[in-house]
Amino acid sequence: MYHALFSLVLRRLDPERAHHLAFHVIRLLPRTGVGALVRLVTKADPALKVTALGLEFESPFGVAAGFDKDARGIRGLWQLGFGHVEVGTVTAIAQPGNEKPRLFRLIADRAVVNRMGFNNEGAAAIRPRLFREYWKRRRPVIGVNIGKSRVVDVADAVPDYLESARLLAPAADYLAVNVSSPNTPGLRTLQQSRKLEPLLRGILEVASPTPVLVKIAPDLSDQQVRRITQLAVKVGVSGIIATNTTLSREGLATDPAVVEAAGEGGVSGPPVAARSLELLRLIRRIVPANFTVISVGGVETAEDVVARLDAGATLVQGYTAFIYEGPLWAAKVNRGVARILRERRTAPAPALSRGTADA
Repeated sequence: MYHALFSLVLRRLDPERAHHLAFHVIRLLPRTGVGALVRLVTKADPALKVTALGLEFESPFGVAAGFDKDARGIRGLWQLGFGHVEVGTVTAIAQPGNEKPRLFRLIADRAVVNRMGFNNEGAAAIRPRLFREYWKRRRPVIGVNIGKSRVVDVADAVPDYLESARLLAPAADYLAVNVSSPNTPGLRTLQQSRKLEPLLRGILEVASPTPVLVKIAPDLSDQQVRRITQLAVKVGVSGIIATNTTLSREGLATDPAVVEAAGEGGVSGPPVAARSLELLRLIRRIVPANFTVISVGGVETAEDVVARLDAGATLVQGYTAFIYEGPLWAAKVNRGVARILRERRTAPAPALSRGTADA
């Protein structure tokens, strides 16, 4: 039914308007009896529980930052089946983001181009909302993604991030440091080691004991990712989130005229999947076994989630497929992951060949 609704109605709406309409419904779920009923259907199989960052996640699958920018839909997203919700990106100073239109669908690629620009109400306004959710007994794990305020120069980024960390870390299960969005001028330069190290050390000091992770771009070279990963381990952050959106337009199936009309911004969805998986494998080869790696980028199906877990992901996030798959997407993914894992456990062990046995 959702696919028909998308084809007939939603794809004809401005993407940002469609998002706001859908998000309004998600926000209303907990205020009605519908949310509790939906939760009965979407609750993840207990076998999917994951322990990471000193926390228990109901499932390895969560919603990436960008969907709930102002911490208004946490409980509704949990009722739809997400094991964790990463809020944000939140900045110390409230900002409207880039000019509209700033969100575009690439339907042939099941992808999205966005140049939202960290539109959010600011850390001080979001803090009390987070606290209300944080102290609820039944809720998802709550991550908060923080970024640089646009009006702050990159040279002054550290105190800007620290203000967000100071305000939000007490109300978060973990903080994600976003230095990888392509939509804030100069932000990606913070991925350079000489800039990233003092930033991470400062946030670790302010945020303690809340775990801190860093989110990186898919457009970095392997060598750059190695350096960032080694730095992350050295300074003591708890994990890496790989990856953000890509600036690349290679290999898109969408009409080039449509891509050109969309203009600048990061591409999310299947076009970033291969690179995201490559970097996951690279990072996992470098970090200790107990280091958390959250894989995000082009995840659509249960098979995608299992592939990321097999490649070393601790947790997996999605976002773009929510647009194309609809409100029960997370529940469908969780059911599929549980089925795959169950089938693996019950599959007969392969018989040894004679040569192996004789050996």
